Amino acid sequence: MGFKCGLVGLPNVGKSTLFSAITSVSVEAANFPFCTVEPNWGVVPVNDPRLADLAYTSGCEKQTPATLTIVDIAGLIAGSSRGEGLGNRFLGHIREMDLLLHVVRSFEAPDVSHLPGEPDPLRDIEIVQLELILADLESLEKRLAKLEYDIKAGKKEARAEEKLIQRAANHLNRGLPVRSMPVASEERDVVNRWQLLTGKPVVFVVNIDEQTLDQEATSDLAKSIGEAQGAPVLCLCASLEAELAVLEPEEQVLFQEEYGLQETGLDRLIKLGYDYLGLVTFFTVKGMEARAWSVVQGTTARKGAGKVHSDMEKGFIAVEGIRADELINIGSLGAARDKGLLRMEGKDYKISDGDVLFFRFKV
Repeated sequence: MGFKCGLVGLPNVGKSTLFSAITSVSVEAANFPFCTVEPNWGVVPVNDPRLADLAYTSGCEKQTPATLTIVDIAGLIAGSSRGEGLGNRFLGHIREMDLLLHVVRSFEAPDVSHLPGEPDPLRDIEIVQLELILADLESLEKRLAKLEYDIKAGKKEARAEEKLIQRAANHLNRGLPVRSMPVASEERDVVNRWQLLTGKPVVFVVNIDEQTLDQEATSDLAKSIGEAQGAPVLCLCASLEAELAVLEPEEQVLFQEEYGLQETGLDRLIKLGYDYLGLVTFFTVKGMEARAWSVVQGTTARKGAGKVHSDMEKGFIAVEGIRADELINIGSLGAARDKGLLRMEGKDYKISDGDVLFFRFKV
């Protein structure tokens, strides 16, 4: 399924509108809570101009971009950690996500209800975060109960994890997400295994009015959220992006010029999510297809081969590689080979952004 980014937040903040605009998948967006019950899924291409240039250089007719999976999750309310609203289902879906896109409402719309009252982004973030913290505290209690026998038996690893759980619980009880807790490198894998909700990386998406696109107050709000949460913040108008998404390319250019948009908010959101997940892009050229693949920075060549096909990872022998810009500049793969520009790497080679890779394997 690839990397999954979940749209989360309170009901009626514009998640479904934003989802439709990002993915071009039409979903119901209604003026009542829990319009979204089951998650909506959509796959979004990651625009990368290098792919088109690489396809042209390699004579490929087909281009397949890297993708992110966007998931529209039901709205959360106060009490969700105790199962209110769609709480348990909501929290379960969040656990499956690699990145949370936390949508908060800053637009005024008397005809669109807002459960907590008048829109207040900072307050609404705290409502959602509190529910995630309470759910995480419950998860830690359960984990501690499972360790009880090993702790009493004096097992070193269990006791070390007990101390780490206590630190995490203290951090959460101060109203702070686990992702902001300093941990040593050897502790990181343990924390990740807990699959805590507040341990997920998050980008805050502030849904604003058309009228406030260029206002200083919007920048101040984004700065306040970023400083308070220690996370990236993006302000966009979901309804405007939804209008833009259905236009033809020529009309989109005129539309963006009218509103002074250098690039769409959706392109900025996808890039921000891609970067925040720490992903890099490598390319493959096979037959008439040039394809982009996304992997976490630091992924080895062998693991990258498995991204393309499991047989490639199992029978991995070596990989030939060249930078995409090098190949594009020289004009053809044949010329690059003649000049000896392709390098041979082993299974532990760490894939770099922009690599064009040719895997050698034996089934």
